Amino acid sequence: MGGAAALLDGLVGAVVGPFLADVVQPALTTRRGAERLRALTEHWIAYASAPLFPGGCFWAACLTDFDSRPGAVRDALARQRRTWLSLLVGEFRHAVEDGEVADVDPELAAFQVDAVLLATNTALRLGDDGAADLARRVLDGLLAGA
Repeated sequence: MGGAAALLDGLVGAVVGPFLADVVQPALTTRRGAERLRALTEHWIAYASAPLFPGGCFWAACLTDFDSRPGAVRDALARQRRTWLSLLVGEFRHAVEDGEVADVDPELAAFQVDAVLLATNTALRLGDDGAADLARRVLDGLLAGA
């Protein structure tokens, strides 16, 4: 791995901690299912709204740059995305099992939330102050009661 790629790979590893600390760990204190999905989304929006990095959410900003470039950075980004989606899928499953939401497809719902959050990051970078509220409305629709 060349110098720039090694540096980026190291950066990818370094940003996992802040993401977990700012987004995932606070949400883990909430009840599984719909409550945790709302907490994950709110913490993600806060993370992207007051970013540590110029592109907002590091993951969202880097995915578009590296999704077609094979290598360690792309692999690390793909692993992180799979982990994030798995977390969302698990929480949607709990919400369905506990009767908190209509019978949604957890994989599809997680994909939709991820897509909306990625779009939210872009919109926030472009100065769209209403993007966070739109993301919340999408999640509200997915979490509509059973």
